[in-house]
Amino acid sequence: MNIHELNYVICIAKHQNITKAAQELFISQPTLSKHLKKMERELGLKLFSRVDNCYIPTYAGRRYMEYAAQVLALTQDWEKELSDLLSLKDGELTVAFPLMRSSCMLPFILPAFHRKHPHVKVNFLEETHSIQERLLEDSQIDFAVFSEETIHPRLDYEELGREEILLVVPRTHPLAKELPYYPEAGGAYPAVDWEKLKDETFILNSPEQNTGAVTAKLLKEHYVSPAFSFYTRNTQAALLLVQNGEGLCFAPESYVRSTAFEAPPVCFSLKDERAFTTTVAAYRKGAYLPGYARDFIENARAYFEKYTM
Repeated sequence: MNIHELNYVICIAKHQNITKAAQELFISQPTLSKHLKKMERELGLKLFSRVDNCYIPTYAGRRYMEYAAQVLALTQDWEKELSDLLSLKDGELTVAFPLMRSSCMLPFILPAFHRKHPHVKVNFLEETHSIQERLLEDSQIDFAVFSEETIHPRLDYEELGREEILLVVPRTHPLAKELPYYPEAGGAYPAVDWEKLKDETFILNSPEQNTGAVTAKLLKEHYVSPAFSFYTRNTQAALLLVQNGEGLCFAPESYVRSTAFEAPPVCFSLKDERAFTTTVAAYRKGAYLPGYARDFIENARAYFEKYTM
């Protein structure tokens, strides 16, 4: 068993097709078939069942891949640590972000990171859902940044910041009359009056998003049935629509404070402990993070220190 063979089996299982796997591995299809036959002959077991042109992992194949994933992860950890030990300036970092979170955080994080680590290549994977599962499945990902309530036993977590989900109102709205854009440092957002929201138009997050799920529950509990609303997964788009007077929306504080508005909106606190979200950096339990990865995480933590109260 060597690294190449581990990658061969994992890639065949990924595509369930030997030709597509060979293309990704940059080897010929006959060569890959030859390696697979040799491996199965030496093991005395079939790793795949062939159904037409589809390669389906057998039980032995699935067990092989479980160990292969662990070996590859350990190998990558060693390569990163060796790089640190040799004090190399070059490196590579792969980080997974929720799609909308990346649009707010990366313009703040990346310039500071590259000033300190100009020769480190950073790859970003922008996910729309199941980011925690993607982290567990893909050993190429160093860590992921996301808001997650469910703790997985195979992951370690570092809190980056806790922030409130706010009601965002256009400056021209009657509710915003004579209120400041944002409170002074150490101040508090004014409390929302749910009774005054019952005939409003809302731009809501999709229910499968954290903000969408929390605020849908609160609207229902306060008997607020919007006269009209529409849904989007794009929080920045919702905020800019609020600026243009198209309705009200809910958004985490850092999204609001890091968005460039022509006319900043007025924000209200929902005064509910459930209306808070915690963003974490998560990585496989026991995984080695090189020094530049730790610096990236610290830059992410600095983002929340700047954009939340």
